[in-house]
Amino acid sequence: MITNYQRSAGSLVKLLAQEGISDEQVLEAMAKTPRHLFIDDVLQHKAYQNTALPIGQGQTISQPYIVALMTQILRQHGVRDKVLEIGTGSGYQSAILAQLFDKVYSVERIKALQWQAKRRLHKLDLYNVTMKHGDGWKGWTSQAPFQGIIVTAAATSVPQQLLEQLDEGGVMIIPIGDAEQKLMLYTRCENEFKQQVIADVRFVPLVPGDII
Repeated sequence: MITNYQRSAGSLVKLLAQEGISDEQVLEAMAKTPRHLFIDDVLQHKAYQNTALPIGQGQTISQPYIVALMTQILRQHGVRDKVLEIGTGSGYQSAILAQLFDKVYSVERIKALQWQAKRRLHKLDLYNVTMKHGDGWKGWTSQAPFQGIIVTAAATSVPQQLLEQLDEGGVMIIPIGDAEQKLMLYTRCENEFKQQVIADVRFVPLVPGDII
């Protein structure tokens, strides 16, 4: 029997396809992931709308289109094995990544969000995400290099430590800016980095420093 959430997720996926998400495996992962589990009960009626929603602690769950787009870009650039996510948040993006990449490492500076995300992923039987409580600007040096890095909050400038943790040929997708933000793609070619503007976006800031 098809549940209400499956019908809603199916409608969302059709919209994502119309908006240009063409990777069938990304669309399948979006369809299979119950987004309502990643938000508070009071907002669950908006779970399958193509919009960002608050998750507490001044953070948001990203717009489904942006989640799908960033994931699709990683796959289009050959990333398959090892991904670093900066900003675990609700765990929704982590859940999508976990279904498409062999190993996901995720860093979150807000411990309460990290705990909630871990519980949600385990509820969905997703156990290939390793989490760390820390400063996203610093990445995860001990687990580097990474084929792909995905940053789910906007940095005011490109975090050099993250670029250095990319494998040769690896890619990082990250929003850059303050009042105006651009989703940027960086590709490592030996010790140089090619850059490409993807889209105008709006993310919460990538806060450095103190861990809470």
